Amino acid sequence: MSELKWKQLEKIFCDHGFSDFKLVDARDIVVSEWVRMKCMFGCSHYGKNGCCPPHVPSVPECCAFFSEYTVAAIFRFEKIVEKPEKRFQWSKEVNEQLLKVERDVFLAGYHKAFLLFMDECRLCAKCAQSRLECKNPKNARPSIEALAVDVFATVRKQGLPISVLSNLGQAMNRYAILMVD
Repeated sequence: MSELKWKQLEKIFCDHGFSDFKLVDARDIVVSEWVRMKCMFGCSHYGKNGCCPPHVPSVPECCAFFSEYTVAAIFRFEKIVEKPEKRFQWSKEVNEQLLKVERDVFLAGYHKAFLLFMDECRLCAKCAQSRLECKNPKNARPSIEALAVDVFATVRKQGLPISVLSNLGQAMNRYAILMVD
């Protein structure tokens, strides 16, 4: 990516208040089958969100999707929450702002711009639980994990912090990815 394009993206991100990001080679995004298994057998929301499995592409389709890009922006968000459910409103607010970034990147000429939320889609108070019945299909997006991205391996490749948290007093490192090209 040219210096001019990098500066253009950096300005868009910063204009929206996002300063903790890194542009990366899209080939460094790690997609793994085990991530989908964790969704299927470790998440109480499985099948209850129209942007989560099983309402998203298969793992091979996710691999094909990522292979069509050369550049991605990884956004990092750090937060301590007193109660796990407190992260949902925060995530919703951040994701709504990231949708504005996606739009501005698109308008800047990056026609393939596509955002992956840092948490499951919570744009609506009550999810329709199906992509076909979604009340906000223009803005609904899958999370990184919904597209089988191994967030730990992906961000560690970039030298970004992430760890499994053992108590609520620890800061979460949450990530969103904007596919750019």
